[in-house]
Amino acid sequence: SISEERNGFADGENKYGLSELARHYMAGILAHARGMIAVLAPTVNSYKRLVPGYEAPTYLTWGRTNRSALIRVPKASPGKSIEGTRVEVRCPDPSSNTYLAFAVMLAAGLDGVQRELELGEPVEESLFEMSRRQIEEHGIRELPGTLGEALDELAKDDVIRDALGDHVYTAFVAAKRGEWDEYRTQVSDWEVSRYLDAF
Repeated sequence: SISEERNGFADGENKYGLSELARHYMAGILAHARGMIAVLAPTVNSYKRLVPGYEAPTYLTWGRTNRSALIRVPKASPGKSIEGTRVEVRCPDPSSNTYLAFAVMLAAGLDGVQRELELGEPVEESLFEMSRRQIEEHGIRELPGTLGEALDELAKDDVIRDALGDHVYTAFVAAKRGEWDEYRTQVSDWEVSRYLDAF
């Protein structure tokens, strides 16, 4: 905590160097990730980055060295200085509104703290190298693959909707639904080159 001049997320006794507060906070982020991704990745183009095989995360898990996980916790190693312990949520992109992004991430994390959600074990192997079956066996969920799907998930998440407030939520969804609907009617160069001569 700031008043005690110590890192509230750090705990040298925990095998991952994470305090109970940090673990509940991270569990909240993972629980609400599908609901808040429309705010963190708010454009059609955002989802061209959030695909398996790239450095951007698509899987709802955490790790210390795993860049395919949604949450990364660097420097969380007992025996070393743990005061640098921090939580990286790796899916927001530069097109997001910083204020809205932090609002929904804080709401998600605090919901995890208030409900004392349990954080699962980290996944350190690259999820991009796992088969679909292995990922399902681990019970790992994925982020939505499109802006349209992300907006559907946002509509189901009361915590994230409340964090935005009715006015912002309504205006945001109206603008983004319009953007998504407009995009779906466009014919791209890829579609023309792929299908024009085929049919």
